[in-house]
Amino acid sequence: MGYALQQLINGLTLGAMYGLIAIGYTMVYGIIGMINFAHGEIYMIGAFLSVLTYVLCTALGIGPTPLVLLAMLFVSVAFTALYGWAVERIGYRPLRGAPRLAPLISAIGMSIFLQNYVQLTQGARIKAVPPLWQGGVTLWSADDFRVTFGWAQLTVVVVTLIVMAGFAWMITRTSFGRQQRACEQDPKMAALLGIDVDRTISLTFILGAALAAVAGMMAVLQYGVIDFSIGFIAGIKAFTAAVLGGIGSIPGAMLGGLLIGLVEAFWSAYLSPEYKDVATFSILVLVLLFRPTGLLGKPDVEKV
Repeated sequence: MGYALQQLINGLTLGAMYGLIAIGYTMVYGIIGMINFAHGEIYMIGAFLSVLTYVLCTALGIGPTPLVLLAMLFVSVAFTALYGWAVERIGYRPLRGAPRLAPLISAIGMSIFLQNYVQLTQGARIKAVPPLWQGGVTLWSADDFRVTFGWAQLTVVVVTLIVMAGFAWMITRTSFGRQQRACEQDPKMAALLGIDVDRTISLTFILGAALAAVAGMMAVLQYGVIDFSIGFIAGIKAFTAAVLGGIGSIPGAMLGGLLIGLVEAFWSAYLSPEYKDVATFSILVLVLLFRPTGLLGKPDVEKV
């Protein structure tokens, strides 16, 4: 009982990070109908920026943890958003009217470029930071086994909930949210109504990159170890989460992320951790075969 509860906490924490990355996939697909396969590397860059900020704060003698966390969050989100903007301007906007295969190849090329760019500038070795928090809240204890909700895990969940609430408010209650939904429905008609479609698409990429940066910082807090290759697997799993929840559905992306995180946690605990990736990608295959629209997705309606 206690072991299962601990794995539930671990799975929800991991799933929250996958969900944040998956939202970037689903936003981009919703507005331009394309998959940004460089999004995993955007997440990886956000994690590296968090580590670099931590190292800089340590070198400057900035000790209070809350201040360091705020600096990590601000720097990571601000600069990663610029990378998201650059990906849209360089890899997608020139090819928006091209056949679907062209931007797909461009996104894969951008992914390879960003991965090697970080490898060359930061080195191929693993980067590690010491735990920023020790301990946590003990939820259950029996027979020398303690179910603990670590402070880092609690931070991941709380920050994810705050970000999701703010994001949902922005999409449903603000002018930008209405513009984004209009561009998703019909970009040409939105442009005729005076909406700057290019600006809206760029801001969508920026917001998706910012969410991936938050996930990257959360990964640093939770695991404390990163390298230049973490973006590929995390990106593919987040894409699986977006497909599972329903590509184009923001609530579905978070739901899919939570489900993937739980599958990984319980598979690693009760079966074989070496094959947890196989389980995740098997889910992707099954969803594509039997429910291509995902759990909360809606079938595309062809406009005539």
